[in-house]
Amino acid sequence: MGGFFGITSKEECLLDVFFGVDYHSHLGTYSGGLAAYDKTIGLQRKIHSLGNSPFRTKFEHVFDEMNGTSAIGCISDTYPQPLLIRSSLGTYAICMVGIINNAEELQERYLSFSGGHFDSMTGGKINGTELLAALIDQKSDFLDGIRFAQKSIEGTAGILILKENGSIIAARDLYGRLPVLIGKKDGAHAVAFESFSYQKMGFENEKELAPGEIVELSPDSLKVLYPGEKKKRICSFLWTYYGYPTSTYEGMNVEVMRYKNGRILAENDRKNGFEEAIDYVGGVPDSGTPHAIGYANESGLHFARAFIKYTPTWTRSFMPTTQSDRNQIAKMKQIPVIELIKDKNLLFVDDSIVRGTQLRETVEFLYENGARSVHIRSACPPIMYGCKFLNFSRATSDMELIARRVILELEGEEGFNHIDEYGDGRTERGKKLRELICEKMNFASLEFQTLEGVIEAIGMDPEDLCTYCWNGKE
Repeated sequence: MGGFFGITSKEECLLDVFFGVDYHSHLGTYSGGLAAYDKTIGLQRKIHSLGNSPFRTKFEHVFDEMNGTSAIGCISDTYPQPLLIRSSLGTYAICMVGIINNAEELQERYLSFSGGHFDSMTGGKINGTELLAALIDQKSDFLDGIRFAQKSIEGTAGILILKENGSIIAARDLYGRLPVLIGKKDGAHAVAFESFSYQKMGFENEKELAPGEIVELSPDSLKVLYPGEKKKRICSFLWTYYGYPTSTYEGMNVEVMRYKNGRILAENDRKNGFEEAIDYVGGVPDSGTPHAIGYANESGLHFARAFIKYTPTWTRSFMPTTQSDRNQIAKMKQIPVIELIKDKNLLFVDDSIVRGTQLRETVEFLYENGARSVHIRSACPPIMYGCKFLNFSRATSDMELIARRVILELEGEEGFNHIDEYGDGRTERGKKLRELICEKMNFASLEFQTLEGVIEAIGMDPEDLCTYCWNGKE
């Protein structure tokens, strides 16, 4: 994944952009970068690997090295960016959020007809943002170039471009899978993935870009270069998992959605006759917690934090490149409250169950600290397909998904012809999937949110939501 932020202003704005980019740190851990425009210096750029350090510590000295009245920045889980590009379109800085699945095909096509070249990264890979810029540069202006690039890319590309005159071009990806929002105040415009990032700096919401919409921002104006498309497929996981709690997309706040989602989970349990004696309901932190609050409020059960995630120094659990390292860090961050665990029947809500490795270790940790039983609820349906439109999951194969592995064990490849049944806990196949996962993971019980429940909690037309990872619908 990743996130970006930018401001074009009449005044020095680098400090605000520094904070705005930092507010997107929950979306990426690989690298961060800033590019700025000053009328005397021109375009400048700094990129740092984030590694085990947060964005702000790597860029706290940037004010001694850069300044500008316009700037963009990016937190990335994919490529070092923003890049500075010099082409027939002029000199500009560019960053993107998304993924290019057909990169090799596009590279060969570009190299073969142009005789051009790319800077090769470790292992021979090419920076996808450089490839994006190469596609844009095939046309005579930014509008035609961006539209050409978006139509050529299989995947997703949200784009920010900082021009050499200080204006910013922002483009939402062709199907609106990720948000791009615009803020305004006197003498300045801001653009961001997360609207709260510019609201903290006194900007008010001006608009949320439509799918494929392209705009150019200056301090005093917003010019629509292309109005966008009607078809929208925004990622449902924005609300259930990786969106920040204070964020609002398409008019629905993340935290509010999660409370609704937890309430619907509790309603479903009641309808299905779940009557276990539960002492406490809790959330697997952080994103599982609001779902659990909604569950507790609806069910009337007590909410409690039976373990706390130690965050002052530990990095995010998915930051290391190996699963074993991520599991170890996740384990080290969990600090138990023994009084809320020992001899207690607990129900935990997690945002999702992907591979299941970390959740299994969390349940083992609870039993090691004296839990009598641990029931698990997933705030979304079983994940049956690895995401091919974004880059928020490290899963490289559908068979890394625990639901897929269990189906294969139960029925062989024939089971993949009945994925809808396995996703539904009311069917015999669905019951068997849940029973086997419980057996493997040592859960006292397991249930998933229904697809209908997630859609109800988001409150949007199902045709406007991407639900591919659950039902394979593109």
